[in-house]
Parts: sequence; C-alpha cells; structure tokens
Amino acid sequence: MILAVIDQLPLWAWAAFMLFIVAMLALDLGVFHKNSHEIKTKEALIWCAVWFTLAMAFNAIIYFWRGPQPAMEFFTGYLIEICLSVDNVFVFILIFTFFKVPKIHQHRVLFWGIIGAVVMRALFIAGGIALLSTLDWVLYVFGAFLIFTGIKMALPKSEEADPEKNIAVRLVRKFFPVTPTFVGGKFFTTINGRRYATPLFIVLIAIETTDVIFAVDSIPAILGITKDGFIVFTSNIFAILGLRSLYFALSGSMQLFRFLGLGLALILIFIGVKMVLTWDLLGGHHVPIGLSLGVIGGIIAVSVIASLVFKEKKPDHPANLPGSPQ
Repeated sequence: MILAVIDQLPLWAWAAFMLFIVAMLALDLGVFHKNSHEIKTKEALIWCAVWFTLAMAFNAIIYFWRGPQPAMEFFTGYLIEICLSVDNVFVFILIFTFFKVPKIHQHRVLFWGIIGAVVMRALFIAGGIALLSTLDWVLYVFGAFLIFTGIKMALPKSEEADPEKNIAVRLVRKFFPVTPTFVGGKFFTTINGRRYATPLFIVLIAIETTDVIFAVDSIPAILGITKDGFIVFTSNIFAILGLRSLYFALSGSMQLFRFLGLGLALILIFIGVKMVLTWDLLGGHHVPIGLSLGVIGGIIAVSVIASLVFKEKKPDHPANLPGSPQ
C-alpha cells in the first residue's frame, strides 16, 4: 500500500523531503525552543511567516521540477489544509483550557503531537490513495462524506466537546495512574518506584486523537484535488508543521473570525460536490484546478472579511445601560 504511493516518484525525492522535515524539527526543538518558554504572538507570527515561506519555496521547486499543474495542486492542497487546521486551533484551545495547561508547556505538547500527526497522516494518505487506485467508487463515497461533514459543521452545535470523554484519554487513565498535578514538562514520572503518567501526557493523547479525527476530513478533501501521493503528503506536512505557530498566533483572537467555521464548511461541501460530479452517472464533470483554487480562495476571503465587518455583538454590561448608576 505505502510502496504504491512511494513508487509515484523516485525514492530520492521522498528521502530528501523527509530529511528536510527531520532537520527542521530538530532545529526547532533543539535550537530555537531548547528551553521551554511562553510563545508570544510576535514570535508565533514570525514562525508562521517562516513556515509559509518554506512552503512557497517548495512550491516553486515543484513548479520548475514537475510543471505548473502539480504546483497549483500543491498550493490548493496546502491552502485547504491550512484552512482546515484553523478548526484544530479551536479544539487545541478547548483542550489546553480544560486541562489548565501552563502556556510554557503548550509548545512541547504540540511539538510531539505534530510528530505523531506526521506519522498518522502518512498512513491515512497511503490508505486513501491505495483505495482510490483499486476501488474507483470510493471517490464518490469520500465526496458524499465531505458534503455530510460540511453540512454538519455548518449547523449550530448543541454542546461543546468534553476532552475527558475522549476514549483514548479514558484508556490511558485505565492503564496508568495519573499524577494530580503537572510535573514540569514531563509526560511521565516515577514516584516510589511506580510509573505515573502526568496530566501533560493526557493532553498529548487528546491532541493526537483529535488530529486523527480531523485527518478523516482533511485527507478526503485534498484527495478531491489531486491523487498525486507526493503532492498530497507534502502539502499536508507543510500545513501541519505550521500548525503550532498558527495556534499561538490565533489563540488570543479566534473570536474575531466568527464566520470562518461556516467558510470551512462551504469548502468541504464544494470539494465533496466536485468529487461526486466526476461520477459518470452525473455526466463525469471535472472541475479545473484553477477554478477550484479560485472558489476556495474566494470563500476564505469572504468569510474573513465578513467576520471583520460584521462583528459579534457583545451583550450590554449592566453598567453601560442607560440609567445605570455610575
């Protein structure tokens, strides 16, 4: 299954990309974030710019190496994954707030969460491409699933998710005793000769399983743009690598983008419809990649602009009401 995906390009291309990722992660943790510290907005924005610049530089390599079509597919896939990553940020905020994770340790959790996400995304991508190469009708199933997911995302949610109900978190608590408080930045500690997990490890598990859930949406979405395994994998990984910086840059201002969730829902529905339209029974229509990029970019722009223009009204504070005592 994985070999079928790798065989699409020479082995040296995959090896070079993986070497680059390992080098960047080692540089990130071993040099720039060797000592745990709270990530401020300015630092996060700088790293967002760094990861975006690296992604665009890689996109330029794709353009000159393989041509404009793969380059446009990479950029479209990268844009989709970045947008869907914003939904991850919402959940990360919920998890970190729920478990009261000190800001100084949040980068460490996300770093190791990203490594796990890279492995899981590779498996999901290989599985998805292998399915599409042997069972053509799976593409339409993916499309219908994205339409369903988009509609569900657009509908108002009755209640917020409870991280403690996460099945993986419950399993960890069942097999490991957990310390009542954080032990610095450690995931495990030993007390009186007995191995304990710390709440930070519980948070890591919650983050990892959350990414698996999001991958179920994002992988079919990008497979609706291209079935080129190298493009799918690299655009996914670049988006994931920038996710930590995106979290720290947006965590304090997510309330400003009230219509972004609706925009993401419309993107999923659009890609789902695009995939279903390729069905021969519906005429076998193929939406050009340029049109897809334009629609996706337009939806993002409109949702962001609408969020900034039509801000959510805050309820009047009693002290601000007419006739209230000053």
